[in-house]
Amino acid sequence: MVAAVALAALFPDFGSSGGAMHADVVVNVGIFLVFFLHGLGLSPGSMRAGLTRWRLHVLVQTFTFVVFPVLWLVLDAVAGRWLPADLSLGFLYLCAVPSAISSSVTLTGIARGNVAGAIFNASLSSLLGVVLTPLLVGLLARTTGQALSWADTALKLAALLVLPLVLGQVLRPLLGGWFARYKAYTNGFDRLVILVLVYASFCDSVEAGLFTRYGGAVLAMALGGAALLLAVVLWLTTRAARWARFNTEDEIAAVFCGSKKTLASGVPIARLLFGAHPALGLIVLPLMFYHQLQLIVCSVLAERYAARSG
Repeated sequence: MVAAVALAALFPDFGSSGGAMHADVVVNVGIFLVFFLHGLGLSPGSMRAGLTRWRLHVLVQTFTFVVFPVLWLVLDAVAGRWLPADLSLGFLYLCAVPSAISSSVTLTGIARGNVAGAIFNASLSSLLGVVLTPLLVGLLARTTGQALSWADTALKLAALLVLPLVLGQVLRPLLGGWFARYKAYTNGFDRLVILVLVYASFCDSVEAGLFTRYGGAVLAMALGGAALLLAVVLWLTTRAARWARFNTEDEIAAVFCGSKKTLASGVPIARLLFGAHPALGLIVLPLMFYHQLQLIVCSVLAERYAARSG
């Protein structure tokens, strides 16, 4: 991602809106294929196995779509006056996006947690995010002077994210074996699309003066805010799971699914929500920092959970 941002700084014309890359078309095709592949890889059996843990599901979805936005309201009330409006919008967006699927499930597995519950919650979060993410941003962004069309955005997200997911599930009996054989390559394609999205998003922002208007202080604020948010949410999810007397396996799923935010879905949704917004790179910056931090910190936590006896 650092290389993608650097390329955007060096060659912004190529990937910007209206540039030779035709970023809007390339990005939309890439997003559609990524979610189609997610549909192929999603096991209905795993989803059914996770259905019974309803208290776990309520806790995770409450953190993802209620607690995170409340934390943004607190952050905005305390520090909003010192943040650039677009960076504040970026923190709002970070708090509104769904949970991550692949990293949540992978880390839950490493930690010997409830993998079926993690699969169900991460997948449910992605589906709910099609409706709730634009709704939350549309409602709360009014404080930043931004106005968004919730209905139009939800329809676009459904066409670009839900439709390919459903198609993947429908075609799973035919193509599931092929997907399993080449899963390593499909995972690489997922990451490639994210990098293209990051590059295209920053191209527009560089042309709008992202690096000339904002200095290192803004980057420091984005990184510090993301780190603070992650620390608070990890503590809250752990305390909530123990207060609810979850067993250790369910606690692990709650901590990793309830604290995660997706970059794979987050950047595409941002592009649909904000279009060719000149500050799109700044808006997704907190999410990019949060994504890297959550992988590092949660990997350490997963190893600690995995080392427990029993």
